Amino acid sequence: MAPNSIHWFRKGLRLHDNPALLDAVTGAGTVRCVYFLDPWFAGSSNLGVNRWRFLLQCLEDLDANLRKLNSRLFVVRGQPANVFPRLFKEWKISRLTFEYDSEPFGKERDAAINKLAKEAGVEVIVKTSHTLYNLDQVIELNGGQPPLTYKRFQTLISRMDPPELPVDTLTSGLMGQCVTPVGEDHGDMYGVPSLEELGFDTEGLPSAMWPGGETEALARIERHLERKAWVANFERPRMNANSLLASPTGLSPYLRFGCLSCRLFYFKLTDLYRKVKKNSHPPLSLYGQLLWREFFYTTATTNPRFDKMEGNPIRIPWDRNPKPWPSGPRPRRASPGSTPS
Repeated sequence: MAPNSIHWFRKGLRLHDNPALLDAVTGAGTVRCVYFLDPWFAGSSNLGVNRWRFLLQCLEDLDANLRKLNSRLFVVRGQPANVFPRLFKEWKISRLTFEYDSEPFGKERDAAINKLAKEAGVEVIVKTSHTLYNLDQVIELNGGQPPLTYKRFQTLISRMDPPELPVDTLTSGLMGQCVTPVGEDHGDMYGVPSLEELGFDTEGLPSAMWPGGETEALARIERHLERKAWVANFERPRMNANSLLASPTGLSPYLRFGCLSCRLFYFKLTDLYRKVKKNSHPPLSLYGQLLWREFFYTTATTNPRFDKMEGNPIRIPWDRNPKPWPSGPRPRRASPGSTPS
């Protein structure tokens, strides 16, 4: 009997280079693509309206692309650990797929879902596609510890196989006989919510400078790749009056949410480098920036306090001396035109 699958979107909000999504539909009878959204978290979090708008646009674009395949996105309200057991039973699920999450919180969450799935007799398939390399293998190669310098990281990956090629984009042909059961109340039950529904005041909100979604991400990368001179001469941008403004060709948020595959970007750049500049030198080239991203993911994967000072094992032990300066008379600041005494 063909399995009934759930593909669980978290990051990786795309149809291109999504190996876990392909595994969900391969040989399956049905597939439902789900994304969990906790309305309470949305209303109480410190994330700004622009970031939430970007995420919702990503989900709307993903749903639109799935519609072209006669499928839909199921935006499920609630926490995965609370809702998955019901979905497994209600939809008679026998296969769950998702992208590997290297962050400490994600690994803890996924371990709990793995346990729930096994208890329900559901097969779990996890694939790496948010990073170029398997970060656990990088750490294993370093004696079980994450590399703490970029130079050491480069040494380690030079001893590993190159990143895997991107997999095919999901198409109707790859869907095969797999279908997505969609009810008439799908929009009410599983539609993408609006900012207003999540409690945000949108009056006077300007148009988005970063439109979310895979469609926009792929359009942006093509604009990049058309500029071969940019690829050949790319250097880390210098700060100027406009450096803090949103770039019309920036890709960072699209990589962060997985609207754009870092592997697709990597290999497209590799092809161009071979044509326009055979010897690029990270980290000044964009190639290097992708590897810096990889380095920081690697150093953070086993450190839940990576973004904190307190309790962070790799932080610099700054002095806490309450009297860091010697006591004595305060230095006087000379006034313009005067001669200091």
